[in-house]
Amino acid sequence: MKNYLESVLKQFKYYEGLGRYTMEQIDEKSLFYEPAENTNSIAIIVKHLHGNMLSRWTDFLNSDGEKEWRKRDEEFESTLSNRKEVYQLWNEGWECLYNAIEPLKPAQLDHVIYIRNEGHTVMEAINRQLCHYTYHVGQIVLLGKIVTGANWVSLSIPKGKSTDYNKVKFSKDKSRKHFTEDVNVKE
Repeated sequence: MKNYLESVLKQFKYYEGLGRYTMEQIDEKSLFYEPAENTNSIAIIVKHLHGNMLSRWTDFLNSDGEKEWRKRDEEFESTLSNRKEVYQLWNEGWECLYNAIEPLKPAQLDHVIYIRNEGHTVMEAINRQLCHYTYHVGQIVLLGKIVTGANWVSLSIPKGKSTDYNKVKFSKDKSRKHFTEDVNVKE
């Protein structure tokens, strides 16, 4: 279970990095680009992630993950106006998450917590949020690719480079490590 906690932290940090590096690749105006009606900009997705993270991870082991003070519907209103505000919410959300997960002990993973009165083990709650955040980071990356076009810098294996990438990987001895250790997401 200790390995699980180490692994999940690496996964969260990996996806935080994907989102952050995407936002660094685009101009400020593009943070607010909405490709169609009823879609969300990167800024709105960040605002939603921030609200979700603060609600889920504040007092994580002791109170319901859907806090009474959360105003989820307002997370989807366009109220941010610049990159600094977007980054502030991004950083606050991830900091709240790490402050909740980093001190966890393996024995706590079976502890039951609640989200909207529905019981989850701590491990189930972590997995739920990992999936939710990767879903939204994927949206951020797609929007980033759309607005940068040919200027996009790949966050993974670039198109047409899989053979080269695999050649390097298979030229090395087998080893046990987390896949994020070899990923070139900008820190």
